[in-house]
Amino acid sequence: MKTHTVTMWTLVSLIIGSCIGSGIFALPQNIASVASPGAMLVGWAIAGVGMLSIAFVFQILARRKPHLDSGVYSYVRAGLGDFIGFTSGWGYWLGSVIAQVGYATLFFSTIGHYVPVLKNNAVLAVATSVLTWVIFFILSRGVKQAALMNVVTTVAKTVPILCFIVLVAFLGFSWDTFTLDFWGENSGASFSEQLQGIMLFTVWVFIGIEGASVYSKQARTRNDVGRATVIGFLSVLGLLMAVSTLSYGVLTREELAALPENSMGAVLEAVVGPWGGMLISVGLCLSVLGAYVSWQMLCAEPIVMMANDGLLPTKLGHANAAGAPVIAQLISTAVIQVFVIIFFVSEASYTSMVQLATIMYLLPYIFSAVYLVLLAVRGKGLTHPHAGTRFDDSGPAVSPADNRKHLGVGVLGVVYSLWLIYAADPVYVLFGALAVVPGLVPYVLTRLARREKLFNGFEWGVVTIVLLGAVGALAGLANGALALG
Repeated sequence: MKTHTVTMWTLVSLIIGSCIGSGIFALPQNIASVASPGAMLVGWAIAGVGMLSIAFVFQILARRKPHLDSGVYSYVRAGLGDFIGFTSGWGYWLGSVIAQVGYATLFFSTIGHYVPVLKNNAVLAVATSVLTWVIFFILSRGVKQAALMNVVTTVAKTVPILCFIVLVAFLGFSWDTFTLDFWGENSGASFSEQLQGIMLFTVWVFIGIEGASVYSKQARTRNDVGRATVIGFLSVLGLLMAVSTLSYGVLTREELAALPENSMGAVLEAVVGPWGGMLISVGLCLSVLGAYVSWQMLCAEPIVMMANDGLLPTKLGHANAAGAPVIAQLISTAVIQVFVIIFFVSEASYTSMVQLATIMYLLPYIFSAVYLVLLAVRGKGLTHPHAGTRFDDSGPAVSPADNRKHLGVGVLGVVYSLWLIYAADPVYVLFGALAVVPGLVPYVLTRLARREKLFNGFEWGVVTIVLLGAVGALAGLANGALALG
């Protein structure tokens, strides 16, 4: 894409296209496995307010810091320094990599319903690997930004979802089924435990809400970024709530929890017959393929940004003659391949991939919210290591009234993010820490090569916490206490 040519509605389609990937199609089973209808509604209310605060964090930062045009990574680096910026970029990259494996797993398991050979674990791993490398070779030929493809696939996958909502609402929804054990009193889990269980699933289906910010430097106007973020968020929230709520009115919670990964298709099949399942399966495959290509393309972006900014070796940001960041794409594809092997050897479920990817995505989310709080309170971030560059804290003046609003949004974003970390299974928090450790090697080597200070006092504290978490993960793996289930 050429600079400043992306319209607001294209940004909206990028957000919807990024968020509506695989998560919504597995949502009925995912939610029902942990929550009753009542807990589901309260969980969506919390997630709606919390994720809207995150969406507003990026909208406000886009307006306050228009020169920070590298998306979520640049906000964190400007506010909290090089290492925290790197950690956020690394987390965002790894989250995208892990998500790719989840996308492919759901894609081929859906096809496996009609082509039984794909139900074999080894065949599934090979098929996922082949798809990943085919897309790499396509992207390496210069398909760097696929806005048109995003628009087309967004429409193609939204139509089956809208059909699901209309058909279930008018033909299959039963109020008696929906209100059966409404608060989950017979489930054996307390209401707070149900809420805690639903949280990471609700975040997973909102991943991509920062999509307009990632492409902010290519937008026609900065205001378009903020508008697109809010419009995209509300559109996605409406679809997610409709799908999960209507599903509880077709099948009982126990029946929903026992469904396969393409649970939306199974729900519609229960309403209208096999053609309903086929319709949703087609929508899922189109959705996941579109998301797979766009996210594999996006995987390279954090590496390129960090390489160009001196946090990773400069050569990693190299583009080939076709303009594709081929080295960054190759590294991303190779790491996707490694995770394919890890997940399939450990027989990790789609849900496990979702939870680990979500933990990694939370890093840039929480640190971006912290940066907004710092701006509202101090007028600047913790450090100014890049004064005079595009990573400094300069920006347009903000009125006291607006600043108070921004502080409220930032605090809400931080509190919600911390609640998500608390709600997460500690296993995935520890594995997340372990996944950050390999990034320390190229980061430290790059700093040494540039004769720059490795870490300041605050950063040493963060490094210590990460290393302790990684040691805990390794110890758990060694004694069998931890595993990707």
